[in-house]
Amino acid sequence: MDFAQDIILENNRAQLRPLTAQDFEGLQSVAFDPELWQFTLTRGDDRISLAAYIAAAVQGREQQQRYPFLIVDKLTNQVAGSTSYYNINLEDGRLSIGYTWVGTEFQRSGLNRAAKHLLFRHAFDVLACERVELETDAHNLKSQAAMRRMGATEEGTLRSHRYTQGGRRRDTVIFSVLKPEWHHLRTTTFKDFDNHG
Repeated sequence: MDFAQDIILENNRAQLRPLTAQDFEGLQSVAFDPELWQFTLTRGDDRISLAAYIAAAVQGREQQQRYPFLIVDKLTNQVAGSTSYYNINLEDGRLSIGYTWVGTEFQRSGLNRAAKHLLFRHAFDVLACERVELETDAHNLKSQAAMRRMGATEEGTLRSHRYTQGGRRRDTVIFSVLKPEWHHLRTTTFKDFDNHG
């Protein structure tokens, strides 16, 4: 994966483009809701924490550990949130999708599913992945339900997996989509988005 390349992914509902420090102002209108950050590893619900969140994401790209995207809702042309590729291991044909959040007004609107469509399509069709993983806090039932609705398979829970906000050790629920499953999901769960426009 070429971390220096500016990857822009687009379907009829969402556009994903590389997250940069210049997105700070635009993200403030959707990020400053404490509810969004209840189960995340870090927060971004004020100017200082949002700036730190973006800086860490950009640094992750520079260190070739994470590829962060800005999510734009094409229906309204509004900045809606962010998502990332991470744990990228193309030698083993796998990566993870995470660090995903969208503003409250965009939740349950289909936008997150449209963004996931783009990430899955690029991972499987361009990066030749065999497996895409998603993980979430065991307490984040909303996120787990969204992953199930997308057709991801719950694989289990990693107990005391990592530190999260406040130094708490969180249990992490792991989901995955495999390449053969993607071919089915793109014609069912994601059929509304499967164009290259």
